[in-house]
Amino acid sequence: MAENGRGPLAGLRILDISTVIAGPVAATYLADLGAEVLKVELPRAGDPLREMPPHKDGVPLWWKVTNRNKRGITLDLRKAKGKVLFERLLPQFDVLVENFRPGTLDRWGLDRDRLLDIKPELVILRMSGFGQTGPYRDKPGFARVFEALSGFAYICGEREGPPMHAGFPIGDSIAGLFGALGILSALYHRLHNPSMPGQEIDLSATEAMFRILDFLPIEYDQLGTVRERSGNFSQYTAPSNVYRTSDGQWATIAASTQSIFERLASAMGRSELIADPRFATNQDRVRHREEIDAIVADWVATKTMAELVARLEHAEVVFAPLNSIDRIFEDPQFKAREAIVPVPDPDLGAVRMQNVVPRFSRTPGGIRCAGPSLGEHNSEIYGSWLGLSAEERQQLRAEGVI
Repeated sequence: MAENGRGPLAGLRILDISTVIAGPVAATYLADLGAEVLKVELPRAGDPLREMPPHKDGVPLWWKVTNRNKRGITLDLRKAKGKVLFERLLPQFDVLVENFRPGTLDRWGLDRDRLLDIKPELVILRMSGFGQTGPYRDKPGFARVFEALSGFAYICGEREGPPMHAGFPIGDSIAGLFGALGILSALYHRLHNPSMPGQEIDLSATEAMFRILDFLPIEYDQLGTVRERSGNFSQYTAPSNVYRTSDGQWATIAASTQSIFERLASAMGRSELIADPRFATNQDRVRHREEIDAIVADWVATKTMAELVARLEHAEVVFAPLNSIDRIFEDPQFKAREAIVPVPDPDLGAVRMQNVVPRFSRTPGGIRCAGPSLGEHNSEIYGSWLGLSAEERQQLRAEGVI
């Protein structure tokens, strides 16, 4: 039985002064698991993510998910009074998340020494495109830049076509995951070394993308191989591709082991393929991938998606339809696990979005709210937390501080 619905990170406090996606999503992953996160935006302008589509009636939908489970305030750290308020807030937090270009906070008088003077045990996540050092440190960067420089985009696309980006800034999400991992690692160290001062985490989003490529560096180092694009062909197993059914739908099949290939051949009514010397082992099939792939593609093209599902599920072949988002909403697996849940929202009434990942048996996380409106919690934070009167808050608003 779950102990509570607050999540395993209940009690952890994070001050998020980052913008757009990578930094904010790192904090949000932890907020989903119970951390209390305060999101800081510039007065009036807000986070640039608010301007990115899609919108409904002017309400930014992307924002609602990327900054869910957070309180939100406005504060201009560049102003002297804004810096004072920030320094009053900071001692109440365990973690600071920022993704400005390296040296930005230093120029505002908030360098590492000053931050640790204010909160000696503070964990500081510094997320940037290229890291805090090196010749690229001062360059601006977004997900497509990280994906390009890391080598990720180079291996995506058709063999004879150009490198391709995904239709989503995956580089930001990957950096966010590494950011959350970094924060938890630093907090674990602090837990077991309470007398040690806080520390900075230098996270390069480009290096995060490079890390997930796993064997590409050692392959080049040891074999001199520069891996190229292969479209939807798997370069490691065959047959593995995306295939079109007779009713115009798409499915991916991954015959990644010998037993799965043999089950696929039997399901196709082509058991003779198992003994064919061209396809006897995975190495043989990879060498003859075009031939075996054409055989599978021709067979799939004679089946509707329903027929394909029935045949391959019965044979326990690894495959899946390529779901568009509307089909995901109707998928029985997603429904059974409540992978999509409704979340109350003051602007839109209720919105549906992904549930918390991963699931904890005793201390489950949860979604308490969608992303806050601009400055939604100014009165609570500046009034209840810092004790500023309504007149003081009004004056700070007039001066553009909050």
